[in-house]
Amino acid sequence: MKAAVIEQHGGAGTIAIDNAFADPKPGAEDVIIKVGASSLNYHDVFTRNGMPGIKVPMPCIMGLDFAGEIVEVGSDVKDWKVGQRVLIDPVDRVGPGGLIGEMWHGGLAEFCKVPTHHLVSLPDNVSFEDAACLPVAYGTALRMMYTIGNVQAGEKVLVLGASGGVGTCSVLLAKARGCEVIACASSQSKLDRLKDLGADHGINYVDEDFMKWVWTNFGKPHRRQFDKGVDCVVNFTGGDTWVPSLRVLHRGGRVLTCGATAGFDPKEDLRFIWSYELKVLGANGWLREELETLVSMLSDGSLKPVIDKVLPLEDVNEAFRLLEDREVFGKVVLTP
Repeated sequence: MKAAVIEQHGGAGTIAIDNAFADPKPGAEDVIIKVGASSLNYHDVFTRNGMPGIKVPMPCIMGLDFAGEIVEVGSDVKDWKVGQRVLIDPVDRVGPGGLIGEMWHGGLAEFCKVPTHHLVSLPDNVSFEDAACLPVAYGTALRMMYTIGNVQAGEKVLVLGASGGVGTCSVLLAKARGCEVIACASSQSKLDRLKDLGADHGINYVDEDFMKWVWTNFGKPHRRQFDKGVDCVVNFTGGDTWVPSLRVLHRGGRVLTCGATAGFDPKEDLRFIWSYELKVLGANGWLREELETLVSMLSDGSLKPVIDKVLPLEDVNEAFRLLEDREVFGKVVLTP
C-alpha cells in the first residue's frame, strides 16, 4: 500500500512516501480501514520531530485523525461489518494506552489496522473529510468550551489563536451557544474569515494589544464589579498572553486552556486570580460521548468543520509545512 512513513525523527521534509509498504493484516478483534481522509494536528509535528520521554516505534505512520470504510474484519469481530463507514477515536481507552498514529500506525496511508474499540459509526451524510477533523482539534474544543467551560448565551468570549483547528472550532461552538465572540489572529485575512464564521469582533494581535482593546471596548475590569471586561478567555497559547488574559476578565471570569503552544511556564500574577475570583479551567482531550456528540452535530448540520485545504497524500510534507508556518486557517486534510 501507499503510506507516508518516517524511519526516524526529523524536521521539515523528512516524511517519505512508500508505495510498497506492507498491507496491514487484522488480528482477531481488528478491522482494516480503507482510509478516506486524514487531518493533521500539531501532535503529528511533535511525533515527527520527537518528544522527550515518548519512544515511538519505527517505522511510524502518523495521522491521529482519520475516517474511512471497513474493508476487512478479524475472526472475532461481531458488531462491525465490511462496508461500514467509521471515524477512528485515536485514544486507546481499554488497552495499554497510547495513540493510533503515534504508538501504532495511523491514517496517513491507504489502509490502517484498527482495534474495534476505537471505532465510531459514521452516518452516510457526513463526509470523510469533515469527520477527519473531529477527534483531536474538535473533540478538544468541545470538551473545553461546553463540558468544562460551560459557555452560555450572552457571554463575551475572547478566543486567542482563533484561526487554527481548535480556535476555529471554539469560535463556532461559542457562536452556537449564543456568545459574543472576540477572535484574535495574526492577519486581517484570517480575521475576515473568522468574521465569516460568525465572530463579532476581530483583533490583529500583531498590530494591537488585545488587553487594551478589551479595556477600550468593554471597560477595564474592577475587582468590585462584575460587568466590565469579558466573561471568558480561551487561551491555549500560554507564554506572554497569560497575564493579559487574566487582566481582561471581570470578577468571577474564567480562563479555558487545553495547551500551551507559546510556552508552558508563563509569568503568573496570582493577585488577579484571588482578588478577581478568577477560575482557571483546564481541558484535556475528549471522551467518547463528546466525539459522538460532534458526529451528531455534523450529521444534523449544526456544525461544519473549517477545512483550509484538501491535499493528496503525496503532498504530506507540504501539508506539514503549511501547519508549521501557520498558513492554515482551520484544518488541512490529506487523502490517499
